[in-house]
Amino acid sequence: MGDARPVVIGVSGMSLYVPALCVDLSKWCEWTGESWSKIESVVGRSFRMLDRHESIYTMAANSVLRLVLAYDIDPRRIGFLGFGTESSTDNSAGAIIIKGMVDRALDGMGRPRLSRNCEVPEFKHACLGGVYALKAALRWLALDGRGRQAIVVCGDRAEYERGTSGEPTQGAGAVAQLLEENPRLFSIDFLRAGSASDYRGADFRKPTSRYFMEGYAQTVAGPHDFPVFSGKYSTNCYIDQCIHAVDDMLRKIRAEPRTFYHEVAGAFFHRPYNRMPVNAMASLYLWGLSRLEDHLPELESICREAGAVYGRVLAEMRSSPDMFQGVLAGQTDGEVYPESMKVVKYFRTTPKFEEVVASKMTLGADLMMDLGNLYTASLPAWIAAGFEEALEKGNELAGKEFVTIGYGSGDASEAMPIRMVDGWRAAAARIGFKKALERRIDLAREQYEALHDRRELPGLEYDRSGLFVVERIGQEHSRDFQDVGVEYYRYVP
Repeated sequence: MGDARPVVIGVSGMSLYVPALCVDLSKWCEWTGESWSKIESVVGRSFRMLDRHESIYTMAANSVLRLVLAYDIDPRRIGFLGFGTESSTDNSAGAIIIKGMVDRALDGMGRPRLSRNCEVPEFKHACLGGVYALKAALRWLALDGRGRQAIVVCGDRAEYERGTSGEPTQGAGAVAQLLEENPRLFSIDFLRAGSASDYRGADFRKPTSRYFMEGYAQTVAGPHDFPVFSGKYSTNCYIDQCIHAVDDMLRKIRAEPRTFYHEVAGAFFHRPYNRMPVNAMASLYLWGLSRLEDHLPELESICREAGAVYGRVLAEMRSSPDMFQGVLAGQTDGEVYPESMKVVKYFRTTPKFEEVVASKMTLGADLMMDLGNLYTASLPAWIAAGFEEALEKGNELAGKEFVTIGYGSGDASEAMPIRMVDGWRAAAARIGFKKALERRIDLAREQYEALHDRRELPGLEYDRSGLFVVERIGQEHSRDFQDVGVEYYRYVP
């Protein structure tokens, strides 16, 4: 009949990789004339960039190899290697490229390779692809993967055309996670995860056809992956979809929103830049007040203090606008929830917000200021930073529950409760988040602009030992063998 007992599954280890090349945003503000105080508050302090010898796949392989070594994983137990990314540069292969690199590096160390009987899927849905990869691994472990282990790696490069509002929100990095039964860091209650999705059109997209349109990114001398994005509309999409995913999660766990936000130990979000999750958390709390009658007096009081019309706020919060229909009608500049967002902006300034909301988002937040936007990797990176910081501060987290909220433009969101397990400290001690940030080379303006625009970048040499590199790119195009554009990789001992 099989084993029908409930299975506790979750994460036992995490590992971060970021490139060494770094742009200090205070210097970037000097170059561009932007306000440093505003950039630091809204965006962060710095971001990383891929070097010419690196790719999205080398970053992912670096994080996976570090995970295997840091947690002394037996590679033969890995039966699932999932890759979440929106920066894939091969329209055929994905996670198998990462497996190939890691296998050969393990060969050189005299260690076993990852299991030959290993699934190697890639997942794409903007910044949510990593969460979908995580959920697939959880389902695999709960069903045909019982007794084995899974690795999920999230990796991306976020790049924007120079001179656009997205330029300071760039970044690059990868996070690998070890999943198994009876986890050693935190368990994931994926049976009570909340899901939401709705098509939003021109929210944040990367259509292939843009490469062939006149006027697109003309200053860049080589391949690039700048997205098409829509400022305020994209922000509205993020907040709206997170609200719907959390509503679904709260229904499944049968929790009142206000009670949940008071009792949960913390919250981790997809984090494209510093201010975005702050706005989302404030919105979630206020929208939660609108869901139950006995919470309405608190919402009405906050509306009154904010100078907002309570009736309009309540109507907005209980509505479900078709945001894409507004785009189709040519309404792309307006605020979807104008009265409600006035309240959100005020609420962020109150002691109540600091006490109930902001205090839930402090773990790891300062470390994330030096990371930039990692797309799929931004949520797991914040989780890793948070638990490493908790360890350093001596916080006791065993048994405490957190909520994780992922988001992918286009758009969709996932909200999942996680619970810290006994003995989490030993696993957290091996994350090595701060250590990953130590390799840092600050770029001068001319270096940054040349690297960004795919121009010649002379005089930038540094130690690449312990890293995967792109050794060469194939050019063969004969009748019997072709490897045009195929990257060949090498591990530098």
